[in-house]
Amino acid sequence: MEVAVTSRLRELIQQLGEAIHESVIESEQIAGVVQDIRKHGFDVLLMLEATIGLNEVTEKSAAAWAPELGEGEVGKFTPNDLHFLRSLRIAVEGEPDEDATDVK
Repeated sequence: MEVAVTSRLRELIQQLGEAIHESVIESEQIAGVVQDIRKHGFDVLLMLEATIGLNEVTEKSAAAWAPELGEGEVGKFTPNDLHFLRSLRIAVEGEPDEDATDVK
């Protein structure tokens, strides 16, 4: 099912892209690595592609992972959340480690 994207949502998506761009530009770690590469006699052209996926949240699906008020418990992660976090090499406490299932 395709959902119409409002102009406000388009604006927010653009702001997200700009925020990602700014965070890369301002990263001291990235600047340091680029400087090291230049010291070795190479120029650096860095091109990043960001894919932003949106899933419309219904009341039923939101209730399934939203924390109950007053419990102090963090909400559950969706499979997309877990995949994204793992791609950044971030482990999630309480979630099975994908690598652990590959042990022979």
